[in-house]
Amino acid sequence: MLELFSYSLSVTDLVILVVVAVLIGMGKTGVAGAGMIAVPLLAIVFGGKASTGLLLPILIFADFFGVYHYHQHANWQHLRRLLPFALIGVVIGTLTGNIIDDQAFRLIMVGIIFVSLAIMIWQQHQRQPTIPTSPLFGYSIGIIGGFATMVGNLAGPIMILYLLAMQFPKNQFIGTAAWFFLVINVLKIPFHVFAWQTITVNSFLLDAILIPAIAAGAYLGIAIVKNIPENVYRWFVIVMTLIAALAMVL
Repeated sequence: MLELFSYSLSVTDLVILVVVAVLIGMGKTGVAGAGMIAVPLLAIVFGGKASTGLLLPILIFADFFGVYHYHQHANWQHLRRLLPFALIGVVIGTLTGNIIDDQAFRLIMVGIIFVSLAIMIWQQHQRQPTIPTSPLFGYSIGIIGGFATMVGNLAGPIMILYLLAMQFPKNQFIGTAAWFFLVINVLKIPFHVFAWQTITVNSFLLDAILIPAIAAGAYLGIAIVKNIPENVYRWFVIVMTLIAALAMVL
């Protein structure tokens, strides 16, 4: 066992941490679903709730890479609609997180992901997909996404559902998601530090040593997405999300 910042980690644990960092980096630069695979991997080592606090700084480090590369493509009209309601969802998640055990959390998240996937696939099969115009759709997505990101860092499929419904092109899809998650993840920090106490100096230092792996994943994601045609990217997102959802179940 290796002692790192008060954590006793085996070689397997360290490998999982590095893999998680790479996957998160890839997910934040357009390889949708990669970050979802990282969530259960980290939970295996640290447990459900503790892993959410450990994962958050990793997500934020990766968010900066995504924003740096795609910031000019963000759609701020939609971000202004989503973010206030996502913060409401974060507060709800904070208040209910202490009464949701790991098994219940897992079932809730898997349910949300598969329902989101079903809606995504149905929407893609429409001959003339309609773009939702009701503000209620955006408000609902914001609240559900905020809740999901607080209790398990799993708002990815919720945001993907919204962005696919809005028919965003590839770069705008990634840029809008990058800014959304950077803002909402930074806003989550006080809740994890003071309410749940899942982020500490030691957990942050452990996350910080993973920055090179996060960077490698981010630039690998950029290279992969660059070679995916615009008309293929939407189905790529759905397939990757499905693979990640199945990984959570198995």
